[in-house]
Amino acid sequence: MTVGRLHLGTSSWSSPDWVGPFYPPGTPPERFIEHYATVYDTVEIDSTYYRMPTKANVEAWRSRTPEGFTFAVKTPGVITHEKALVDVGDDMAHFLEVIGGLGSRLGPVLLQFPYFNKQAFASPAPFLERLDAFLGTLPREARFAVEVRNKAWVKKPLVELCRTHRVALAWVEQAWMPSAAEWPKLTGGPTTDFAYVRFLGDRKKIEELTKTWDKMVIDRSAVLADWVPVIRGMIDNGVYTYAYFNNHFAGHAPESAEMFRKLWSGSVSSPRAPASTCGPPPR
Repeated sequence: MTVGRLHLGTSSWSSPDWVGPFYPPGTPPERFIEHYATVYDTVEIDSTYYRMPTKANVEAWRSRTPEGFTFAVKTPGVITHEKALVDVGDDMAHFLEVIGGLGSRLGPVLLQFPYFNKQAFASPAPFLERLDAFLGTLPREARFAVEVRNKAWVKKPLVELCRTHRVALAWVEQAWMPSAAEWPKLTGGPTTDFAYVRFLGDRKKIEELTKTWDKMVIDRSAVLADWVPVIRGMIDNGVYTYAYFNNHFAGHAPESAEMFRKLWSGSVSSPRAPASTCGPPPR
């Protein structure tokens, strides 16, 4: 769903638990994305983190969605986790070539990094040096977002590095990361002309409550309400914002996205901006 410069979607579309509460009963998995695209205008592809996509995968995603639909794509974990950006030039070049088949449907490419302990990096500096060199090799015409899981690293050096390379520092709603109110204070605002927000929640806590993803099992409305003015502030400043909801945020990603939409609509006089303001930011 699109509300002016705000694009809302979910992290993945492939959950079989969504058949019934979201997908019509009997919908086969290969038709999920077609139905999804009638409700949302963007999605974050989670599967590419686990394995490099094929050209056939990409062509299927492109052909089954309408013009104007946007895929945010997670970089394979072999690049961000296993190799941690060391000797990944060929891997990244191949990945970008393949997902380039999405054409106009290709949105931000997310570099999601794990929590790095002291054995991996004694301080942020070595990681930032490595990240700086890597970002310098990326094509300028594409859009990238960087996500870190170390709260203590969300400081000026990382923020300025992202600004220098014109990549978005992803703002994450997660148990051990900054709160909605803290993100703007820690970063001074978005680091480029678009923002990337991920509603992830607490995986361990929610999996103690459920491992099926057909309904919300925890009330996160207060957390969502805290995010409304934060995202509204970015939108008012002309920043295109992509926001994605994970099942682990509250139990059922589409329902979380719908709850946010309702809170958002109640916070503004007109829930939909004129058509001239819609669409992705310039590359």
